[in-house]
Amino acid sequence: SGVAGVSRRPRSLPPLLAALRSFGNKFALCLPGFAAFGDTPVYIGTESLGIVNYTESLPYTPLLTNPRNPGYYLPVKGITVSWYGRDVPASLPAGALDMDARTGRGGVVLSTTTPYAVMRPDVFRAFAEAFDAAIRGTDYAKVVRVPAVEPFKLCYDGAFPFRKRPPTWDVPTIDLELAGATGIWRLFTENYMVQTPRGMCVGILEMEAGGGMPGDVEPAMVLGRKQRDSILLVFDLDKMLLWFSGELSFRLTGCVSPF
Repeated sequence: SGVAGVSRRPRSLPPLLAALRSFGNKFALCLPGFAAFGDTPVYIGTESLGIVNYTESLPYTPLLTNPRNPGYYLPVKGITVSWYGRDVPASLPAGALDMDARTGRGGVVLSTTTPYAVMRPDVFRAFAEAFDAAIRGTDYAKVVRVPAVEPFKLCYDGAFPFRKRPPTWDVPTIDLELAGATGIWRLFTENYMVQTPRGMCVGILEMEAGGGMPGDVEPAMVLGRKQRDSILLVFDLDKMLLWFSGELSFRLTGCVSPF
């Protein structure tokens, strides 16, 4: 028992296993269900299709290299909030999500140690305005803003509609637009919404000084554990590509499937 690192550092688990076992510098994560190492397909059971090789059909994105941090950075260029046909792009400052290749600052990084996504204040303000605008633009549900519930700033009453398949609250989707990718990284209900005794809150926080990263490498956005739950991610560290499934419950399956 212990802690296993999955970064690009030489002593992390993926590079060590690739060197010891000679089975490819590749691994898959589907939290909280499983991890798989090596160049092997990942099969997950589904309700309607039986056992499916998910690695054959997933969209993928390039991964960016940060000279100051061995984490995994995504080439996010924009954020859009959508609900019932209304798409509201966040009015981000020019280059707000870019990573500085010289200093390592900025960019969008994945994290398994941060509970919820955090955004630099300028990014968070633009995102919050877009989220509010997407909700105000439809009369489908009388959803209203309620006082914040720490640590969350964006909270709403419980008037969101309920969806039957999968059984979950019907809330806006949050799209991360990726440069050079074959798909959009889409956040659904379970990947960002948190139910509290005083309402439903958006599990995306405003970043405090330092950004929660080591040293002075302050990202523009960190995608935390909440944003990675029930998503199959396949990392190829030789090609620096990442395949991603989106929330598996919307495919009527999950990281731990009975099929």
